[in-house]
Amino acid sequence: MTGPDRDYEPFARRIVDTGVLTDPWLDGAPRFRERPVFVPGKLARQMAKVGEEIAAVYEELCRIVDGEQELLDEFFGLTPFQKAMWIASAPLWHGIARADVFVTDEGLQIAELNCDTPTGEAEAVVLGELVAPAHTLAKDPNAALGDRFCAMVDAMRTHLVVGDAPRTIGLVYPTEFTEDLSLVRLYRKWFEARGWQVVLGSPYNLDSSDDSPGTVRLFDTPISVLVRHYKTDWWGERQSVWDDEVMPDPRPLEDPLAAVFAGMLERKLAVVNPFGAVLPQNKRAMAFMWEHVHRFSPHAQEIIQRHVPVTSRLETMHEEQLLVEKREWVLKSDYGAEGGEVIVGRYATDEEWQLTLKHARPGRWIAQRYFQAEEDDLGEAINYGVYLVAGEASGLYARVQAGPTDDRALSAATLVVG
Repeated sequence: MTGPDRDYEPFARRIVDTGVLTDPWLDGAPRFRERPVFVPGKLARQMAKVGEEIAAVYEELCRIVDGEQELLDEFFGLTPFQKAMWIASAPLWHGIARADVFVTDEGLQIAELNCDTPTGEAEAVVLGELVAPAHTLAKDPNAALGDRFCAMVDAMRTHLVVGDAPRTIGLVYPTEFTEDLSLVRLYRKWFEARGWQVVLGSPYNLDSSDDSPGTVRLFDTPISVLVRHYKTDWWGERQSVWDDEVMPDPRPLEDPLAAVFAGMLERKLAVVNPFGAVLPQNKRAMAFMWEHVHRFSPHAQEIIQRHVPVTSRLETMHEEQLLVEKREWVLKSDYGAEGGEVIVGRYATDEEWQLTLKHARPGRWIAQRYFQAEEDDLGEAINYGVYLVAGEASGLYARVQAGPTDDRALSAATLVVG
């Protein structure tokens, strides 16, 4: 092995030795960059403030919808089980979130707030721990992320659970996938270091105790906290965002949800992130901010207009406008992540764009104004992830890539200077 890959190999071994990140390669190419992203202190503080202000806007949105439940059908088009998740948790929706922030010539822009099952914590924390000691004049913004996250979980348990509940966490995630195992390892490490018993499993491993109404078990072990890293839209009815595709198993997870709802009702179980995230995680929330901007406080209106790209429900847009202005728009499905359900007009072929408009299922998509992120000399942009814990900026993640962010982006340690 020669060249850049050989230079990367020693760093890759150090990453694997942490026992948290075990996959430093993706399809034979590096996943990480040893050279850190140095963020000026002023910019880091600006991003932290914007992240907190965006979270406050989402809080206003949730309060508005909580007082006008018909919006769940009329605007957001939630399914019956998605509505059940919202109603069971509202107005609680937030524990940990990641605001994706880009630097542009027009200021900081927010691509989304992932408040359902945010990822990247393992990459941000581990890379910082590996790289920061060599840069003594810089600060690792993720050094306290574990303390803040675990304190938040403990506080939610204290406020939501009554009685003599076990100090046991059920960490629920999609066990059939490997993508987020590093996050599961990190969370488990954090909790066990603070005296928690941790049980791992999927929603299918949850049930109720016959002897104790409201007691929820994971693999027969009673738990008092469910740390949910399983997407809300996977708990409910599954329907493809494409009108020419049928999901192989559309049924909701009715029995696991019933067990969890009973535990919440009896105050024997706290869920983090709360199931109320099903509403703000829906990208139509950003369309609501623009289409109903007058319903927000004056300060929230200012934040929306300054930092949230103009967004509309796709069905309210004229197809001819989107065809003519293809380079100016991004199409996103309601719960999709980067990749196949985020179509960036200027990077899509005409055929891809036309097929998306033809087969996008009505009521499931938004159109959002494209913004040009600041690029370096190599044409690469940085997608900054501002971690928010209980509404407070608590960490910073960086992914570097030319073009739209996808799984080929390089994760890099983020260090704050000045």
